[in-house]
Amino acid sequence: MRNWIKPLFVGFIGLLFFSIPTVSAQEDLMDLLEDKEDPITNYTFATFKNTRLVSGHSIETNGKGVLQFLISHKFGRVNSGWRELYGLDNSTIRLGFEYGITDDINIGIGRSSFQKTYDATAKWKFLKQKSGANNFPFTATIVSNMYALANEWPDPSRKNYFSSRLTYSYNLLLARKFSNNFSMQLMPSLVHRNLVKGANDKNSMLSMGAGTSIRLSGSVRLNAEYYYILPNQTESRIGGEKVKNTLSLGIDLETGGHVFQLHFTNSRGMTEKYLIGETTGS
Repeated sequence: MRNWIKPLFVGFIGLLFFSIPTVSAQEDLMDLLEDKEDPITNYTFATFKNTRLVSGHSIETNGKGVLQFLISHKFGRVNSGWRELYGLDNSTIRLGFEYGITDDINIGIGRSSFQKTYDATAKWKFLKQKSGANNFPFTATIVSNMYALANEWPDPSRKNYFSSRLTYSYNLLLARKFSNNFSMQLMPSLVHRNLVKGANDKNSMLSMGAGTSIRLSGSVRLNAEYYYILPNQTESRIGGEKVKNTLSLGIDLETGGHVFQLHFTNSRGMTEKYLIGETTGS
């Protein structure tokens, strides 16, 4: 027994000692490879399903080279009664194109039948929510719009200027995606009107907007937005009615490459020009 146990023991001890440097070398190689790997930064995407939250812009932009065609309809007041088919008889439409120059810079044009309004848009997403190697808590996008009315002058007997047809809006959009089911957005906004109705109306109006998006199922989301107009900026009535803050609720239905949005809102217009300072519904 002793004749074969001794060589076996010596061989086992030798194998153990020779294997230790091998294991150590493998661990050193793995540590070296891990040290060379760059930390990963994860950027947040799909904070909202569309470039619009409800009626106003969201922080989302089209990708580079993507041309988006928007067809938007709005109807009249639900409380207009059965003769107007609860608002369906009084419809307006907006057609628009938005194009991604880069993944973060978009331009767009549109035309609305409501007050015969043409609009142009520039949009830049300049900060992105991210986690991992680098962290940043929210996404920021700035939107600039110009609007030109093409309807008849309300008083053609006086001298009218083309500049009086122009209105501008500027929005800073700050959004955070808290989870796949919940996102929020703040929207400090400025609307400048070259021509106002009365001496007590401000040409430049400030407002604070807020919105949210809540996922109800895999393809359905509930959206809401509210624009609060700061006090003492507009006193004139529009169509005999007092200007109110805008409240909008929307449902997003995602079907493949399309997103259908169904809205309830107290604003007749479909752009920030009307959302801030020209809403009269309740």
